[in-house]
Amino acid sequence: MAESTAESMEVSRDEAADLLQELARELRGQGDADVAVGNKTVRLSPPSAVTYAIETDERSPMLGGDEQSVTVTLGWETEDE
Repeated sequence: MAESTAESMEVSRDEAADLLQELARELRGQGDADVAVGNKTVRLSPPSAVTYAIETDERSPMLGGDEQSVTVTLGWETEDE
């Protein structure tokens, strides 16, 4: 069963950095990682090695607005219990 939880909000650059640092703190080390998504906390169980991908996207003003974004993806296979 696939389940997805997402949140999008506008924050300052400093707040965005703080949120990324909190995620990094949870990811660092061994054991589960508790990730806050809106008013919910999701417990993840990453292994010692994960797949890391980063992507940037730039949209031209000719396509309806000048916009840039960055997406960071961390992924791993889960073990069936």
